[in-house]
Amino acid sequence: MEQFNNVTILKKANTYFDGKVTSRTIVFNSGETKTLGIMMPGEYEFGTDKKELMEILAGNMEVQLLGSEDWMTITGGQSFEVPRNSSFKLKVTELVDYCCSYLSE
Repeated sequence: MEQFNNVTILKKANTYFDGKVTSRTIVFNSGETKTLGIMMPGEYEFGTDKKELMEILAGNMEVQLLGSEDWMTITGGQSFEVPRNSSFKLKVTELVDYCCSYLSE
């Protein structure tokens, strides 16, 4: 999907890691939420309450999911899922443009 129609966008930015990761929340008429954001190069760890689908629109990173020893390389055009009540680590090697969808089980 190239664009989202008939949505509400929250003005206040979500900022993490001293502003190195930022996003804006989009709310759909159905109540579904997504965030669109940017990550600067660095290493980060995030926790999840809901299941998440991370779509990488541009850029390059390595991802390690909770309980895994392996790191996956993810580039623009790829995505990965994170279970609810979990966490994941990121090594962002270049500016990343992303869309995070919060999924119901």
